[in-house]
Amino acid sequence: MLSLVPGIMLGLSVHEYAHGKVADALGDPTPRASGRLTLNPLTHIDPIGLILLFLAGFGWAKPVPVNPYYFRGSMRWGMFWVSLAGPAANLVVAFFGALVWGLWGVKTDPLGLVLQGIVTINVVLALFNLLPVPPLDGSKVLISLVPTEMNWLLRYEQYGVIILLLLILTGVISLYLEIMVRPVLHLFVRLAQAISGF
Repeated sequence: MLSLVPGIMLGLSVHEYAHGKVADALGDPTPRASGRLTLNPLTHIDPIGLILLFLAGFGWAKPVPVNPYYFRGSMRWGMFWVSLAGPAANLVVAFFGALVWGLWGVKTDPLGLVLQGIVTINVVLALFNLLPVPPLDGSKVLISLVPTEMNWLLRYEQYGVIILLLLILTGVISLYLEIMVRPVLHLFVRLAQAISGF
């Protein structure tokens, strides 16, 4: 479990930083003003979310505050890019984690386990957050893509946390992650093995 800690800290920090950085690039000063344009984990970690992550297998970081009214151009597309930035950043970290793990020889010594953990945690974070259930990023991506006539979906956002908890407690999330994570993780492991010459 200790070998997963660096992956969790890195994954949560990079995820939230990416949301803030893209919002900042689109003209929203809110993440910068609230001190969230940093990779310092202490800025992004929510203590309760972190404890639950270790105890219950799910948790969260402090969401980066974003104000889409500041976005240059379309608010709809702005939210799409800001929402997608977190999961995309996690996949980039997983890629580089696999790269370094491969250069390390795909070993299972302490450093190898940390690198493996960085890959695994970041793939899980990316795919979990892409679920189209509020308050996860996937719900904002979905709302950005559907026609405006379907904005009625926003009315259900207030029930998102309850729906998410039900999905977690009934095992639906575990099943989703089992189906979705395994093939993506396999790709990154194959990349690491290819680099190491396995």
